[in-house]
Amino acid sequence: MSVHISSLAESLPVFLQQRNYSAIAVLVDSNTKRFCYPAIKNFLPKHKIITIRAGEENKNLSSCESVWQGLTDAHFDRHALVIDLGGGVIGDLGGFCASTYKRGIDFIQIPTTLLSQVDASVGGKLGIDFHGFKNHIGVFKLPEAVLIDTVFLQTLPERELRSGFAEIIKHCLIADEAKWNVIRRLDLHQQNWEDLVAHSVAVKKKVVEQDPTEQGIRKILNYGHTVGHALETYLLADPKRRLLHGEAIAVGMIAEAFIAARKGLIPAQLLEQIEEYLFAVYGRVAITDADLEPVLALTLQDKKNRGGQVRMALLDGPGRCTYDVPVSKAEMRRALEYYRT
Repeated sequence: MSVHISSLAESLPVFLQQRNYSAIAVLVDSNTKRFCYPAIKNFLPKHKIITIRAGEENKNLSSCESVWQGLTDAHFDRHALVIDLGGGVIGDLGGFCASTYKRGIDFIQIPTTLLSQVDASVGGKLGIDFHGFKNHIGVFKLPEAVLIDTVFLQTLPERELRSGFAEIIKHCLIADEAKWNVIRRLDLHQQNWEDLVAHSVAVKKKVVEQDPTEQGIRKILNYGHTVGHALETYLLADPKRRLLHGEAIAVGMIAEAFIAARKGLIPAQLLEQIEEYLFAVYGRVAITDADLEPVLALTLQDKKNRGGQVRMALLDGPGRCTYDVPVSKAEMRRALEYYRT
């Protein structure tokens, strides 16, 4: 998999000139069709546009059917290309649809949000949500290329920028103590996004190349995600409380740092640094007594689990992470109660 961080005016034509695709489709949502598609359409030969509705709630089989039908109606064969232009939903769903259409056609990712540039577009994890379970159906398949242009970050509302920043924080905490000590002294608007996008891509790419199908070390990329995904999934059903991915992962990183501290894996000082910085950037999510049991139940669906037992990726020092650590329901409950107080 090749990752290019540069102007799309340079990277996209070069990629297409090196290939001979029978047809090209651009998958967009209602937002990226308006704000991002105009930036690439002049660099493309004749192509088909397929549009789905924006939002995590549309990362489902119904949207997949719409994409597959669009490719079928346009008579796309196995020598065609799908270009995923959008955030994590477009990248996950579009890559999944391309990987399963006629047993697989090529696709490339052009991520347009900070979250997708530093996380979802790199690594080859593709999939959709199913009956309320996040990323429940999917495959591992690398794109032909990832083309990143940070100019798209200028189109993002602050909340989307903050959501993507959570994955940058995660990459620093699990793999680069020095970078963590840089970013935690700056607020959101003081960060160097071009530098941080390149840093996160390098961190994730190095891990993924060692373990493409998440049998071992790749599991460290899930720090904050056991609790975070469960909370994100639970609140997805309530439009008034729904969280963006990074907002939920910020909760998960605090809760799981608390568990790591209780297990003696990290010093109390690191836990204090993490919670102080994440609360400053993200505020505090209101979690009620009634929320606890359903959120804890959802952790049993986490894909890292084994034999019905929750297994977590936990920090074992600044810039270090371990994985497959058994964690009990009681430990997770204490962690969420700690977060609330």
